[in-house]
Amino acid sequence: MCLILFAYDCHPQYKLVVAANRDEFYNRPTLPAAFWPDIPSFLAGKDLKEGGTWMGITTSGRFAAITNYRDPSYYIPHSPSRGQLVKKYLNSDHTPVNFLENLINSGLEYNGFNLLVGNFETLYYYCNRVRKIRKITPGVHGLSNNLLDVPWPKVTKGIKFLTQCIEQDDIMAEDLFAIMADTEQPEEKLLPHTGISWEWEKILAPIFVSSQSYGTKSTTLLLVDHNKHVRFWERSFIPGKSAIEKEVFYEFDLVSD
Repeated sequence: MCLILFAYDCHPQYKLVVAANRDEFYNRPTLPAAFWPDIPSFLAGKDLKEGGTWMGITTSGRFAAITNYRDPSYYIPHSPSRGQLVKKYLNSDHTPVNFLENLINSGLEYNGFNLLVGNFETLYYYCNRVRKIRKITPGVHGLSNNLLDVPWPKVTKGIKFLTQCIEQDDIMAEDLFAIMADTEQPEEKLLPHTGISWEWEKILAPIFVSSQSYGTKSTTLLLVDHNKHVRFWERSFIPGKSAIEKEVFYEFDLVSD
């Protein structure tokens, strides 16, 4: 994922609302979100190159999502795939805190990442560039390729739009999809300086990213209500366009492990 907007424990109907865009090279092979045949409790897309995923939830309510931390000056060749961290958490019985405590040292093996892990009761954030575990407080948050809630234009804009969206009594999936489809370029003076070329800073600046070789491959929505009912949408897009290539939808009630 390259942008995760989420409202945590701040809506009368929903415990967790997530809208996330996965930005990736178009030629990287993936499978759409589904329940994995070898892990039947596990709902997520799948990276066919490394076998991990970028966001998922289990039937018991374990949730995880990841973004890369953008810093080309800090690069570890042949490091493990960061998508394996999401898979490992979802397929474990560790508490969120215990899982993240184990990453304080082992997480240094990976290139920079931001990781959200939780369950129905709680949610935590960890970045291996800072190495501090942070409990998520109720409210609306945004995470791109820097630290949580750092005010990059797409994060600030996304938080504003999601805040407006959750002020409604019910939350409509199409409203969330509209937020994540925004291609407007922010003012250049507001762009971050992350060590990549200025051309790429501009390409990556909108909420929905598009270029010849890299961009938003999918948008995922997750709504978990206070009665433990889950709704999950994923739209995959034709490379370089906002036209929908495939859409999947799942809903289920959480069950105990």
